[in-house]
Amino acid sequence: MEIRKTITSIFMVPTLKVPKNALKENGFINAYSKDTERDIPSYPGCIYLLFRPDDLPKFREFLDDEYERTKDIIEDYDYDDGFVVVVYKLNVKYSKDFDLIKEGRYSKTSKTFQGVFPKVVKLIKNGLHRDEISLQYRIFNKTEDMVEYWQDKIGVEWEDSFEVWDGYDEDKEMLRISELKELVN
Repeated sequence: MEIRKTITSIFMVPTLKVPKNALKENGFINAYSKDTERDIPSYPGCIYLLFRPDDLPKFREFLDDEYERTKDIIEDYDYDDGFVVVVYKLNVKYSKDFDLIKEGRYSKTSKTFQGVFPKVVKLIKNGLHRDEISLQYRIFNKTEDMVEYWQDKIGVEWEDSFEVWDGYDEDKEMLRISELKELVN
């Protein structure tokens, strides 16, 4: 079962500068703006990264490295069934950009923010390597393929004011661990 990546994962996690392979290798599932099942209030300006590591000693080493690498981890905590949440504080330098993301105005984000994301990503499919324009670059720049996709999907003539990605829906950005456990198990 594939869990759809949140907008928080796509546009906020990369700003944390966590080594990309480290996320994948340690069972990263998704990122969220809030955790609905915690007794304490959500941390403002933070995101919640959900992991389900296969190798706990390796994950512990990753987490120790992260605590050394950055001062932006607020806390980490466990849920049943091997789920771990790591709470990161977002870089205030990008606050206006995060607001624009939440407003669904991706192409209006700053060039500095957009520069955090690579233009090209390397993909491996069936053992073959290939380069592809990154999703974020395509969204920020409203590339032709994205415009065509949406024109075909919604069947309207494109206007420059349109964005090429779904808007931010806070409800879809919330971690509901009990619902997620049902999907995964």
